[in-house]
Amino acid sequence: MATVPAPIPPEAPAILPSDPSLWDRISNWVSEHKAVVYTVAGVAVVVTAAGAVYYVQKGSEPKDATPRPSKKERRKRKQAERDAEKAAATTTKEPPQQPKAASVEVAEELPEINEATVLAMSEEERKTYAAKLKEAGNKAYGAKDFDKAIDLYSKAVLCKPDPVYYSNRAACYNARGQWDKVVEDTTAALNLDPQYIKALNRRANAYDHLGKYSEALLDFTASCIIDNFRNEQSAQAVEKLLKKFAESKAKEILATKPAKLPSPTFVGNYLQSFRERPRPAGLEDSVELPEDSGKGQLQLGLRALSRKSGEGYEQAAAAFDKAIELGDLGEYEALAYNMRGTFRCLMGKHDEALADLSKSIELDPSMTQSYIKRASMNLELGAPEKAEEDFENAFKQDPNDPDIFYHRAQLNFIKGEFADAAKDYQKSIDLDRDFIFSHIQLGVTQYKMGSIASSMATFRRCIKNFDKTPDVYNYYGELLLDQGKFEEAIQKFDTAIEMEKAAKPMGMNVLPLINKSLALFQWKQDFAEAEKLCQKALIIDPDCDIAVATMAQLLLQQGKVTDALHYFERAAELARTEGELVNALSYAEATRTQILVQEKYPQLAAKLSGMGQPMAMR
Repeated sequence: MATVPAPIPPEAPAILPSDPSLWDRISNWVSEHKAVVYTVAGVAVVVTAAGAVYYVQKGSEPKDATPRPSKKERRKRKQAERDAEKAAATTTKEPPQQPKAASVEVAEELPEINEATVLAMSEEERKTYAAKLKEAGNKAYGAKDFDKAIDLYSKAVLCKPDPVYYSNRAACYNARGQWDKVVEDTTAALNLDPQYIKALNRRANAYDHLGKYSEALLDFTASCIIDNFRNEQSAQAVEKLLKKFAESKAKEILATKPAKLPSPTFVGNYLQSFRERPRPAGLEDSVELPEDSGKGQLQLGLRALSRKSGEGYEQAAAAFDKAIELGDLGEYEALAYNMRGTFRCLMGKHDEALADLSKSIELDPSMTQSYIKRASMNLELGAPEKAEEDFENAFKQDPNDPDIFYHRAQLNFIKGEFADAAKDYQKSIDLDRDFIFSHIQLGVTQYKMGSIASSMATFRRCIKNFDKTPDVYNYYGELLLDQGKFEEAIQKFDTAIEMEKAAKPMGMNVLPLINKSLALFQWKQDFAEAEKLCQKALIIDPDCDIAVATMAQLLLQQGKVTDALHYFERAAELARTEGELVNALSYAEATRTQILVQEKYPQLAAKLSGMGQPMAMR
């Protein structure tokens, strides 16, 4: 991968790196179509940025499922609820201002209602009086006399415990902002009718106000299933709650999460997006420098980088920290801050990284790489305007630096300005034809522009001129895969894998393994081999975010939701930014909620078992 880490769109899957070609392979499932697809007990659920959309086919209801009320009963219930709710909003965040209550009189024929008098009534009398009390309660509710309405609904409940009466009283508490009371009454209603959608939605709303997002999400999800997923408001509520939960949880996690480097694959791909340059005079391996000096530690860090391994990157990060701590760096001080800022950025320590890169620029304004790296951070943090400013300043220092053109092309690519990106990639090539990633990215950009023939020609030239570079075969394979040329694509991935194995002492890039996994899934639906390849990638690089994301998707496609949940939780552990963490937590919580729905509402699991089909990969 030869890219700057890109900003992750709010709807994108968490922790996917910015490589445009591989990004598209994964995002066919989750980013481009804004969906996480999974199957639970026959229910295919798509959680999108616009809400939750559920796909269920018709089927018979099992005998042990809780009976649904008849159409006539449902019509009566809905009419009663509409009468009770004409003048109240049920989703306001704060209790509404209450106008002066109107006086509501109960019909004179109603006797005194208390436990003693109710016990003396016949069953038919209780039913009759309960209906009259409910009707009077509805009128009081419509007049915003909530105290009176609560009293009347309470008496109705004494006469005949009915889910509608509890739910209507909950509506009064809802209007007054008494969320605990809403939960209490809606729970009572649901104990009587577990599939009472109005009560589920009302309790979910109360849980939302109480900050109990997981509970709210569970109720809204159950409501969607019962209602055959026709309620757009409930679907949108699911999406909003997922975001609320994830944002709240993300802040808690980030407050205590220790900083660590991402996977060696991620680090290596970022570092190789810059052209290799010889070490500054005086820091070569042939020069012996004491390790207890700043210059010695800087030399040690640069030497560790050349090993291109997880251990080497960890040693390099520690050495750059130590170099600045020891000081006395002389003309190498700007380089030391550049390198420490680079690794702080990779570890997600963004404020400190920005400070280091700014210090590097202050010490040596001619070091264009510091501008470029700061621009890459601004891209990742969603500030492309600041990135553009950094590129402008870099060009002022050196208008012929091919790295600036290459990374500015990345900015244009991310913004979807492919024509400008192609121009910058070509300029980067004109200035330095030996940097393979400018050629690769140009071919990918041509493909995105719809110039398939030009793109294929670019990659054929790459194979001719860089026949020993595995990245060429990997990226070419991705474009072939996108065209449905599965056999050719797998041949290219196999070539890349063999080349990577040969370079294993220097660190194997696992992306070809993951791409081959996706190809086998798409071509032959070979889940076993696809999982095997992903597992192999994770053995080589346990922290590889793409391998984790791909494994989660493969498991979801097979309905292995509990196993997929493990990988979404792992994705959250690997997240480097708040946006990445929010996405990973959203997907994990959506998956967890579906499991809980099946556990808490077994009648729904039975009802829907075998009715849904997994969504095909788009």
